[in-house]
Amino acid sequence: MVEFTVPEVDYTRYTNRQLAAIPLAVLVVALLVIAGWYVMTGSPVNQGIAFTGGTEVQVAIDGPQSAAEQQIRDAFSAEPESIRSVPAQSVYVVTFQSEAGSGGVSASDLEQQAEAAGLDVRSISSVSASFGANTQVLALGGLAVAFLGMSVLVFAMFRVFVPSVAVVLSAFSDIVIPVALMNVLGIELSLGTVAALLMLIGYSVDSDILLNNHILRRSGDFYESTYRAMRTGVTMTLTSIAAMIVMTITATLFGIQLLAAIGTVLVFGLAADLMNTYLLNLSLLRWYKFKGVSR
Repeated sequence: MVEFTVPEVDYTRYTNRQLAAIPLAVLVVALLVIAGWYVMTGSPVNQGIAFTGGTEVQVAIDGPQSAAEQQIRDAFSAEPESIRSVPAQSVYVVTFQSEAGSGGVSASDLEQQAEAAGLDVRSISSVSASFGANTQVLALGGLAVAFLGMSVLVFAMFRVFVPSVAVVLSAFSDIVIPVALMNVLGIELSLGTVAALLMLIGYSVDSDILLNNHILRRSGDFYESTYRAMRTGVTMTLTSIAAMIVMTITATLFGIQLLAAIGTVLVFGLAADLMNTYLLNLSLLRWYKFKGVSR
């Protein structure tokens, strides 16, 4: 594993409010983005066809992208919800939403229209709206149960209010910030991105519990314990970020949209975890240990 050198940070230069201000401000902005998205679209995040229902058609077309996209639009009687290109394979992924996008056109009709227009159909898949709704309930319910279970476990481990709240708040922010960025970057909520959010809960709890254990349960000065925790935690997180960046770039080049989306969510989530763990969580721990020193 690649080992990173973590520089010693003089946290005594900053008050608890200064340390917590940046992550809290970012969290507020992320919540505003999600709230605004909900007001405009009726959903806090764009949902893929796995949750809304719809049909996905993959067709192969040679030639310039603009001409290919126009040929695809002309081929179907229904307006596509989205058209994504896969440059490495000269393939385009055409998505039709079941309620508005497909206009009542079945998957077999879409396939016939594509073939009639001379398009090379590579694959076609369809999800009903009712099945998508059930999948959405199960996926989001699983995410909520995982977060609730994590919160209960943290409170059972530390049995102290402030350190436990610090871990839960940090994990909450690690999920909210990537969700807001998904809206900004146009990444849809799918089973893959839900899995990425579940992974972020694990990453967040791992780094936060590592920091809390070093400070609350091990011997040594507060700042010495902080540096020991950072040396391990930052190394692990930066290694994971580097691996996810490589995966995202590779998946993008080869047109694997699902892996690219998962990698992007994890990169931003892990970066948020660094900020939340060593600014927000640490400021709350220092306030708890020294009862508001330097406020």
